[in-house]
Amino acid sequence: MIANPKAPNRPRVLAIANQKGGVGKTTTAINLGTALAAIDERVLIVDLDPQGNASTGLGIDYKSRRISTYDALVGAMPLAQTIRETAVPHLHIAPSTVDLSGFDLEISTASDRAFRLRNAIATLERPTRDADGKISNGGYSYALVDCPPSLNLLTVNAMAAADAILVPLQCEFFALEGLSQLLKTVEEVKRSLNPDLSIHGVVLTMYDARNNLSDQVVADVRQFMGEKVYETVIPRNVRVSEAPSYGKPVLLYDFKCVGSQAYLKLASEIVQRERSLAAA
Repeated sequence: MIANPKAPNRPRVLAIANQKGGVGKTTTAINLGTALAAIDERVLIVDLDPQGNASTGLGIDYKSRRISTYDALVGAMPLAQTIRETAVPHLHIAPSTVDLSGFDLEISTASDRAFRLRNAIATLERPTRDADGKISNGGYSYALVDCPPSLNLLTVNAMAAADAILVPLQCEFFALEGLSQLLKTVEEVKRSLNPDLSIHGVVLTMYDARNNLSDQVVADVRQFMGEKVYETVIPRNVRVSEAPSYGKPVLLYDFKCVGSQAYLKLASEIVQRERSLAAA
């Protein structure tokens, strides 16, 4: 079953995916979303991981999550009703709960099981801007989907809904092995569910300039993926690691640290790549 045409006026959807855990998916979702909001984009983070770390990292207490992305995916309510404001202007989140862990089994026989997220996001709109370029209504420029660290039905839903995949890749020995597996999944989803799906880019994370292995991984990934690899590299930075425990993105926790500045550069690079794609 091929996906129906996507709603033309809905947000641009980027799924942040890698089946490996600990590569920086949630950190990238939180801080890229914050950086995009800082350059005047309206951003929605869709937390699709049952662990809910993106929600926690943006200060949404678990006990307050009476409704979540689970409710939107099972059709209990529109996605818009699950959305919460964050401490970051222009950045909202649809939080998750552990209920998502049963999603695969609950809708495994439904004919539209792979398209629940796509259909939910299609009800959202893009913002409009006035003559001065200021946002004059609600809506979202981007929806960033934080995927779980596995290739399950939740990740398939994210890929079926997405315009493109953003792949965080840790600068470690088995990076290319995990990337190859993810690319095979993307090709399968493209063939069977979402013909327009593409790889937006690969962002190298946890780079340590003191470690020769990091340099080798960067070189290998750039050789393998070419221009798909973003120029911006996210360094290993203790401030980035500390920020989630305070329920803040690193840009609020320590704006001047190297991690914050790297995510701002990544956001600018992504917007520039988006403009190039739109002009093509």
